[in-house]
Formats: sequence, C-alpha cells, structure tokens
Amino acid sequence: MLLPEVGYGWGEIRAGLDRVMVILICALFALGVVSIYSAGKEVRSSTVVYVARQLVWGGVSAAVYVAILRVGYRNFVRLSFWMYAGTVLCLIVLGVRGIVSGVTVARWFQFGGVSFQPAELGKVTLILFMSRFCSRRPPENVKNFFAALAICGVSVLLILIQPDLGSALVYVAIIFAILTVAGTPMKYMAWLSGVALCAMPVLWKGMREYQRLRLIVFLDPYIDPQGAGYNVIQSRIAVGSGGLWGKGFLQGTQGRLHFLPAPHTDFIFSVFAEEFGFIGGIIVIVLFACLFWRILRGAFRTKDTGAKLLCVGVVAWLWFQVMESIAMSMGLAPITGIPMPLFSYGGSSLLMVAIALALAQSVAISPVKEKFAHI
Repeated sequence: MLLPEVGYGWGEIRAGLDRVMVILICALFALGVVSIYSAGKEVRSSTVVYVARQLVWGGVSAAVYVAILRVGYRNFVRLSFWMYAGTVLCLIVLGVRGIVSGVTVARWFQFGGVSFQPAELGKVTLILFMSRFCSRRPPENVKNFFAALAICGVSVLLILIQPDLGSALVYVAIIFAILTVAGTPMKYMAWLSGVALCAMPVLWKGMREYQRLRLIVFLDPYIDPQGAGYNVIQSRIAVGSGGLWGKGFLQGTQGRLHFLPAPHTDFIFSVFAEEFGFIGGIIVIVLFACLFWRILRGAFRTKDTGAKLLCVGVVAWLWFQVMESIAMSMGLAPITGIPMPLFSYGGSSLLMVAIALALAQSVAISPVKEKFAHI
C-alpha cells in the first residue's frame, strides 16, 4: 500500500506561493462572472441563478484549491493509476448505460440536482497518470511509446463512444504534448500523426449527423443559415459588432436578445467580445498567456521530471480549450461545445480547472519545500 507523503505546511505555502498566478486566476474568473451576468441580463431570474451558482462553485473550487496545496501534488501523482482506472471505469459504465437505455448522449451521472461528468475529471487523472508513467518509463523506445498510447488511448476511445468529440480532442492534445516533452523521438510522433490522418475517413464515418454538420458549416455556415450554421453566423456577428472598444458593459444585443445561442457557456467569449471589443479580447488572451507562462515557469524551476510533465499537460489542456473557444466564436474553428476555462458557466468544469491549477501551483511551491527540508 502506498503511504501518503507529508504535504505542504502553511509556511511553505506562503513562502512559495506564486501570487501572480493566483491574481491571474482570480482576474479571469471575475471577468467570466461579469460575462455570465451580462449574458443572462435579459431574463433577471436566469442572471441571479447563473451568477449565484457560479460564485458558489467558485467558493467550493477555492476551498479545494487550498486543500490540494496542503496535500501536495506528489500524493496525487502516486495514486494516479487508481484515479485514472476509476475514471475509465466510470466511462465504461456510462457507455454501457447508454447502450442499454438507448440514450443518444450518455455523458453525465445525475445525483439529485447535481450532475457529474467523468470526462472532465478524466482530464486531470489523465495528466497525473501520464506524468507519472512517462517520467518512469520515458517513451524513448517503441515498447514504452506504445504502452503509453495503449493505456491512454482507452479513455479517448470511450469519450468518442459517448460521443464527445470536443473532449476527445482535448485528451489528444494532452497526450501529444506530454509525449513530445517526455522525449518521444520525432519519427514516432510523425508516425502517430500519419496514422491519425489516415484514420480521418473512419472517424468521419463514425460521426453522428450533427457532428458532420458542424464541420460542414464551419467551411460555409451559409449552407444552412437557419439551422446548423445559425450559431456560427450569430457568433461572428457578436464578435464583429464589438469593434475596437466594444459596445459597453450590458450593451451587447446578440446575447440579450437571444440571437446568440448558449451565451453563458459555449459562446461566452462572443458576449465578452461584443461588449468589450477587440481590446477586451486581447486583454483576456494576454491574461491567459501570462497564466500559462507562470505554470511553465514553475515547471522550469523544479527538478522533478514528473512535475514538469504535469505542468505541460495542464497548459496543453487549458491552452487547447481557450484557443478552441475563442476560434469557435469567430468562426475559425468548428463548434465543439467545450467550455472556456474560468469563463464559461459550469460547476464541474470550474472545479476540475481549479484542481489542475492547484496541482500546478503545488509544483511551483515544491522547490521551497525542498529548501525548507534542508534547513
């Protein structure tokens, strides 16, 4: 049985805490709450409910963030195999339940009024497992490379079966980033990319009709302007109408007049861009870029290879979702429905992002713990 390691004391946390990272996280969350408030302003009850729930989940996420700092990332990494195995088991149960009940989309477990999506938890457990596996068995040879692909590919396959193409793409981005940084030879990565391209026709054939339509309208949304292309068209209008400085807070029309679908979740950036314009959008992108840099800065400073890979996985995950959300809002990427981290409304997503960021913060604190240990 694996015995837990000693976590971080309050003195170590205070001494090693990356306060800039904390400020960036809080700033992005605050801007997200502002956008959620604006997105539901036309229906006052929705505004109160959405904002109140997001703030409650923000408080829960903050408490979990602090708790993870106390425990330390090493304890989670050491238990990563069992955590990842548990996630895979949940995905299998969802798949079986969907087949038995004939449910078109089986992605959530319902516990009363609370829903739980294993795919979100899987992003954290996948990063933890891969960081441990690849640090112990670097994918520098064929055996380790295929072992990592086989184990991690199981979760990707189960996500595709749900079907949830957006989350599957996030998993692929995480796997690709960690394998690359872990020292996988370029010829292996080139081979993997080639296989992925060859598998595109099979993937296309296995897609649901609505998923194919999303890709088709990405190329030309005016093929079906009142149907599948409607979301893209309205989102483009929202972003474009914001201009340089935006229309002003609560002055956006696309979301408030219900032209923009899912303004508080999938298209939250469109709401923000319409009200705060190009300048506001650039500020958000810069804030995220600074956050990613602070996470990677912690990776550069630690001597733990597994911790470096953990940070790379977190950045790959968040970067992909931010990039996809912003590009999707401008019609530069297909609609996938994945949330924008720290911005979009949603408790499970916010909580999982907080856990990932706490693990990255824990890595940043680790050199201070090592220094304290030698005093």
